[in-house]
Amino acid sequence: MENYSKQREEIIDIMKELYNHPTAEEIYFLVKQKDPAISRSTVYRNLKFLSDKGVVTQISVSNGPDRYDYIEERKKHGHVICTKCGRLYDFNYDLDIEKVKQNIFSQTGVEILNDGIAMKGICSSCKSKM
Repeated sequence: MENYSKQREEIIDIMKELYNHPTAEEIYFLVKQKDPAISRSTVYRNLKFLSDKGVVTQISVSNGPDRYDYIEERKKHGHVICTKCGRLYDFNYDLDIEKVKQNIFSQTGVEILNDGIAMKGICSSCKSKM
């Protein structure tokens, strides 16, 4: 990756260990345990950089802060977001995403800029409380 930085490497190392879709603030506190001198703005700036480069995925959650997911060479996966509690769930899929993007472009003329699949729903825990 271009423009190597120690702080960016620390963020990536932490993200590789997490599967809970942490917020930028949660990542900041974890990185700060390793590097007490790191600033909040450095973490946020590096998360944006990593997201722009496709190393992490930024997931927008309507009822809370954005969350992040490290992209690694594992099965293709998408996210389901509970609209009540904001919890994120991974799901695996077996789609030819390039074919889907081409299909969308041919129907709409819109060029898709990301490969992420995110769906919204209500988790079983929230549904049982209704």
